[in-house]
Amino acid sequence: DSLEGRAVSLQGCGNVGRYLAGELHAAGAKLVVSDIDPDRAAKVAASTGARVVEGDDIYSVEADIFAPCALGGILNDRTIPQLKVQVVAGGANNQLLEERHGDMLDQKGILYAPDYVANAGGVINVYGEVSGWDAQRALDKADDIYDTVLKVFEIAESQKIPTYEAADRLAEQRLASA
Repeated sequence: DSLEGRAVSLQGCGNVGRYLAGELHAAGAKLVVSDIDPDRAAKVAASTGARVVEGDDIYSVEADIFAPCALGGILNDRTIPQLKVQVVAGGANNQLLEERHGDMLDQKGILYAPDYVANAGGVINVYGEVSGWDAQRALDKADDIYDTVLKVFEIAESQKIPTYEAADRLAEQRLASA
């Protein structure tokens, strides 16, 4: 699906968040950003036309997608009830404070792209460097992340389980067959 006209709330304007904001802006998304460093948020806003909100206000922004790209543990008992999005997908590690928070997202009808699947590009890049891959091979392999995320969603839907659990099952299957 196109991101043209989609609203994305993005938390964290560091290296990952700044890059993602640029890609989302280029794809036509409307951005709302926050960062603990107001200068970083202002720089992203200046280059993308994003609206800046302060701190925890990012959780209550009405958007299509919430992209956490900062700290881990931010999806928890306090923040999940505030979310007004259909999808959570971002580059932060360990986004769920506890596994049960994946269940909370599922019960709220929010589609969660598990962090270790959605942000696997970094691991792929490191492995590629160690293995002597050229940049294009690493990019091609990273393109497979999209298909993996879709597979996670399919497993979750067909087995009536939360996406974090579907991602774990898929990872276990792949490791067992390796």
